[in-house]
Amino acid sequence: MSSNKLMRPVLVMVAVNIAFAIGNVLIKKVLDEGVNHMVLVTYRLSIATIFLAPIAYYWERRSRPKLTACILCQLFLSALAGITITQYLFLLGLKFTSATLSCAFLNMVSVITFLLALTTGQEKVHMKSKAGTAKVLGAIICMSGGILLAIYKGGSITNLHSRSAETDIKNHANTMILEKRTQRRVVGSMLLLAGSTTWSSWFLIQAKVGRNYPCQYSSTAILSFFGAIQSALVTCAMRRDIRIWILKGKLEILCVVYTGVVGSGLSYVVMSWCVKKRGPVFTVAFTPLAQIFAAMFDFHFLHEQIYLGSVLGSIVIILGLYILLWGKSIEADEYLMKEAEAVSVKQDEHGVTEAQVSVAMDQRTCRTL
Repeated sequence: MSSNKLMRPVLVMVAVNIAFAIGNVLIKKVLDEGVNHMVLVTYRLSIATIFLAPIAYYWERRSRPKLTACILCQLFLSALAGITITQYLFLLGLKFTSATLSCAFLNMVSVITFLLALTTGQEKVHMKSKAGTAKVLGAIICMSGGILLAIYKGGSITNLHSRSAETDIKNHANTMILEKRTQRRVVGSMLLLAGSTTWSSWFLIQAKVGRNYPCQYSSTAILSFFGAIQSALVTCAMRRDIRIWILKGKLEILCVVYTGVVGSGLSYVVMSWCVKKRGPVFTVAFTPLAQIFAAMFDFHFLHEQIYLGSVLGSIVIILGLYILLWGKSIEADEYLMKEAEAVSVKQDEHGVTEAQVSVAMDQRTCRTL
């Protein structure tokens, strides 16, 4: 396998996480302005369906397999777990926390997916091998970095003295506000954790769907269609006020269009492609990058401060990421070596069989003469 083919999934997943970080910052801004989170999900999935449907029809019209009832059921469950429930939990958790913290909880997806893949047999670990040890160690380190980002804030490294005097003056007045924010942070963290679990299950479901229906654009269009219907039903069940469906500002429209085309459209396509090419654990190993990019965008565009905990957590995440990828690369090399040995053995056996047949034919010819 050439270096370009090996690097292509890596570069694609980096781009996906940049897109996710931008989308999370936009969504947080819109949610703070009062937009209903399930209305946002419904709109973005509807736009994703409209965007992907003609592309899927044109590019995959000749290679698309028959869409059976079994495949439709798998796609429906995949949409329910990976889109509707996941986005409901994540956006509600994002509303209670922040864009950076929501991305930090995505780092747990790699560990949860790894554990779920072990239980379902989609991932195997040999602890006595370098690959198995590296994968487990990388997942643990990566998870530790996400936890560090979530629980340790530290001091600001971009503006150390800007708020010290103000905090001393208003400390007593802000006590109740801080307690309420702490409660919201805990609730939001639990929602984000639940969303991480459902998204992890989506990677495993999608790995099976990709084998039965290997059309990324068609699959994602159908997933978005099912997700839009499911989200609309959930929204109507929760609130029956038609006014919540009205988008009032340019930022809200931009957020819906961007998250629909990029976040719920192209990103799911390329993630499905990466799952098919390199497996579910490889794909989710890149999710920590979204938190790093989200912190950068928060600082440059929303003027949020960068804290020591963010820097330390990012370093730990990158370390765990590359250890995990190193383990996956060792595992891939070992698999290729075993395949090459198996092919060589088959060729040798085939050569021996041909030689035996040739000798037998020669002996039969001699007897005939």
